[in-house]
Amino acid sequence: MTAAVADPVLREVRWQDLAGLAELEEELFGPEAWSLRSWWGELAGRPRREYVLLEDDAGIAGYAGIDHVGDVADVMTIAVLPRRRGSGLGRRLLEELVARARAAGSLRLVLEVREDNVPARRLYEDRGFAHVRTRTHYYPDGVDARVLALDLTEEP
Repeated sequence: MTAAVADPVLREVRWQDLAGLAELEEELFGPEAWSLRSWWGELAGRPRREYVLLEDDAGIAGYAGIDHVGDVADVMTIAVLPRRRGSGLGRRLLEELVARARAAGSLRLVLEVREDNVPARRLYEDRGFAHVRTRTHYYPDGVDARVLALDLTEEP
């Protein structure tokens, strides 16, 4: 019998988390990863930028961030560690970002997703994000990015 995995706790990212997040970025995103210096810059952008993470008994299970720019908010990142993928954590992080965008008065939430990241695209499209345009050869390896948007005025 396998031990049950504790439900991760959602909390704000703290300065002390940044080295661990930079390591996870490298593991998850390789050449597209944010450096430790980038993470410091992102967290210094508060309150305009907000970052949260999900933490379980094994450590960070996922993280996400948002940038509030007037009536539009941008999803900066959403990542779930391989050990927790398929457990609904991506959806939980996305819903947190939607709630934060709405609370900040944003009318629209936008993001870019790799064309070849089918699980992420499915998550966003299931949530109601619509394809706005394609940025060809957006990523360093030449993969296109889909720009997706969620109209926050159409939901309660």
